[in-house]
Amino acid sequence: MSSPREGHRASFADHPVRSADQITYLSEDEISQFLDDLDRDGDGHINYAEVEHKLDQAHDELVPKPAAHHVFASRRPAKDDKEGLDGTNKARHEFLRQIMGGRTADKIPRAEFAQLMRDWKIPSLQQAKKEEEDERGYFRKLPNWRKVRAYWAVHGPEIVFLGLVVAMQLAFAVWQLVKYLTTAPYTAGFGWGIVLAKTSAGALYPTFFFLLLSMSRYFSTLLRRSYLVSRFLNWDLSQDFHIRISCVAIVLASVHAVGHLAGSFRYGSTDSRQDVVEAVLGQRMHYVDFVRTLPGVTGLTALGLMYVLSLLSIPPVRRWNYEVFQLGHLLMYPIVGLMMAHGTRGLFQWPMFGYFLAFPMLLILVERFVRIVLGFYRITATLKVLDGETVEITTDIPSERIWKYKAGQYIFLNVPALSYFQWHPFTVSFCRGNKMRVHIKTDGNWTAKLRGLGGPSGQSQIKIAINGPFGAPAQRFYDFSHSVIIGAGIGVTPFSGILADLQYNDDLEHGGPSHDRSLPEQDVTKIPEEGEKSIEDDDKLPQSENRPHQVPSDLISKAHNPQPTHAATFADDYRRVDFHWIVRDRNYLLWLSDLLNEVSLSQVWHRAHEDHAHLDIRINTHVTAKRNGIVTHVYRWLLEMHRTADHPASPLTGLLNATHYGRPDFDIILDEHYAETVAYRASLRQARQEQEEAGDDATARDDTSSDSSAQEREDEEFKVGVFYCGAPVVGEILADKCAELTTRGREDGTKIEYHFMIEVFG
Repeated sequence: MSSPREGHRASFADHPVRSADQITYLSEDEISQFLDDLDRDGDGHINYAEVEHKLDQAHDELVPKPAAHHVFASRRPAKDDKEGLDGTNKARHEFLRQIMGGRTADKIPRAEFAQLMRDWKIPSLQQAKKEEEDERGYFRKLPNWRKVRAYWAVHGPEIVFLGLVVAMQLAFAVWQLVKYLTTAPYTAGFGWGIVLAKTSAGALYPTFFFLLLSMSRYFSTLLRRSYLVSRFLNWDLSQDFHIRISCVAIVLASVHAVGHLAGSFRYGSTDSRQDVVEAVLGQRMHYVDFVRTLPGVTGLTALGLMYVLSLLSIPPVRRWNYEVFQLGHLLMYPIVGLMMAHGTRGLFQWPMFGYFLAFPMLLILVERFVRIVLGFYRITATLKVLDGETVEITTDIPSERIWKYKAGQYIFLNVPALSYFQWHPFTVSFCRGNKMRVHIKTDGNWTAKLRGLGGPSGQSQIKIAINGPFGAPAQRFYDFSHSVIIGAGIGVTPFSGILADLQYNDDLEHGGPSHDRSLPEQDVTKIPEEGEKSIEDDDKLPQSENRPHQVPSDLISKAHNPQPTHAATFADDYRRVDFHWIVRDRNYLLWLSDLLNEVSLSQVWHRAHEDHAHLDIRINTHVTAKRNGIVTHVYRWLLEMHRTADHPASPLTGLLNATHYGRPDFDIILDEHYAETVAYRASLRQARQEQEEAGDDATARDDTSSDSSAQEREDEEFKVGVFYCGAPVVGEILADKCAELTTRGREDGTKIEYHFMIEVFG
């Protein structure tokens, strides 16, 4: 069997995890356990068939549904080509021979195989379990004041906002309580009921104001231009606040009704109270007269509709029929109309409820009218089924449509083939110009039906309607030259849009390749044959989707394990972004692999063609699913590290960048980031000093202003933004670590500050 062609030889790449100082590799017990599992016949040797058998077992567990990039998916009959192997079997063969140390022999002694395993330097399975335990015990080691500080950094804005809402409810409730409790005619004529009813009514004023305002996408989009405001008004795509305040509203409305029906109406209907009632209301009234008034009829009708709406909004109804759930919400409009009419008679005080409802209701009416109009403005889109859980929709927004997109925004999507009434919010994961793409996780009835539109081929043309975009996150991402972005699960989608936006703008300003299709479908690593143009000769040729840039194989390795930009190669506008994506299982990586690979390949191109780096994006993906078996654990690492020129992407994830297995240790990650930031600032200072010493008088005169500004930048605080979207427990760890590093920067004189910001996207 011939060996791989020179330049395409397979190798286990150095994995970035080895950069950590506190790494523990496979123990001797784990190596022995792995060999015992491999050596099925117990002859003291590991043979090719045994290694291949375990590969199939491990791959079936790791990749239950192989995709195009899974080149080791199964063993196939060899074709009659000159090498006796087709492409898939050749890749498998190279991988298996690599595991056996590149030997052509069919078996090797156990002792030699054990030494090979030591050389692989695979992290210990026991260490992965220990890291998870260390994360859970992180806060047990902290002083109480640091626990409180970290908790406040994550939950503080929400607490402050909810405190504001509750304070306004209490303020208006107390105002009404004092007014009706201390005004003799009211208590004398209507008893305790009027006090209870009007106190709850006071609390209802701000409750309905915030309830309706939370439904306005235009208003929240406007407010999110301000980071400080958006940290508290975090309603976009969030149902929790809307559900909670709706429950509060119906409880207060019910108490208000009880106060009147069981209290003031009954108490004011007695003969002994008629004189006082006539003095307050201008006429004598009995129980039925109270109910028949405009406030009585509108109030009871509105309360009844509120209960109907509540029943149609419970989770079982939503799961049973989403359209019934959504159509039930149309009752909101007559409810608001009835409540505005409820106080127009001014029986007890001048009508004020309508003033609280008018502004937010006007916003909602305008937005719903626009959505109805856009429902008839349908656009052709391409639907593609990526895997069992994810669907991709790509479309070109017509030029006559107003489309002002900002990274991190979301849209409301309507698919008439499924329903004319249902609109669902989805974050835009990619947008360049008017070309837009969303990724949708199929975890409900509507999304499951949407996946079915892909047909047998998994791809089809559909008609869609789009309302938006809305809610550009008002995070301060673009305010920092150095940022650390950390996202969990599919909630990372807004961050992916930010990465794509950054890379796209960098390509526009400084040149760069165009990657419009997924890596497995493109031969992006093609080595130019004799007579073909290399990438250097091809730089100025026009690009197209059918003719992507060809990236030499020696540069592809840098996409897998990117090296930090050298100190002397920083441009004045240098920006560094460390992107960490935490997912439970490798399947969650597939839907975003195309976009991340495009960013990785652009980074490879820029490193090869730029003397001074402008944008440095470092992508890190972390798969946290547990693997209890030592064989699966070892093969997972071997497959991840196996890269060839023909197959530069990970055989498991489809990503060019390396994938870490296990929970990320942000204590170590941020410590390393801090050390590199210190080195970066020192390199800038050293480069400036060398330039001053080596420069002539003319250069010195020309550079006086720039040197002065550089000096000012070195003297002021250097701020690093740490942005997080995910589980609160990780956010608390990050918040505490950021505070620790900021204190360190203040004490060692580097003046480096880490600003933690938790983002709310949904």
